Amino acid sequence: MAGKIKEGIGDDLEENSEINVTPFIDVMLVLLIIFMVAAPLATVDINVDLPSSVAQPTPREDKPVFMTLKKDLTVSIGNGEIARDNFGPALDAVTEGNKDARILLRADKAVDYGSVMDVMNLLRGAGYGKIALVGLEGAPAQ
Repeated sequence: MAGKIKEGIGDDLEENSEINVTPFIDVMLVLLIIFMVAAPLATVDINVDLPSSVAQPTPREDKPVFMTLKKDLTVSIGNGEIARDNFGPALDAVTEGNKDARILLRADKAVDYGSVMDVMNLLRGAGYGKIALVGLEGAPAQ
């Protein structure tokens, strides 16, 4: 509650029952700034030159598992690089042991077909059969 100062004689303060929304607006603006800064940090930041595709994009899962094959043939899961000999346990840790999880495989277009097949064979050898290849959506093929 707030009091309103009345001009004139007397010491009686009249009650003001209006809601003060200024603190609410301040909190909302601070939260907006926090989310605007934090949102770009939640994305995968590995630079890969992806080939393009004109196929209709499929709906994404809630928590997709991205595997990246870079130009120098190193393999990454999410943002972390992994060794090929530690491939299965690292993937099991990310998918929580769910062998039916779909793995989204991104490969640089400079990588040859045989290297992509080697990574797909590693996935199949680790027990993961649902593999989807990722490309740039809606771009014309070159």
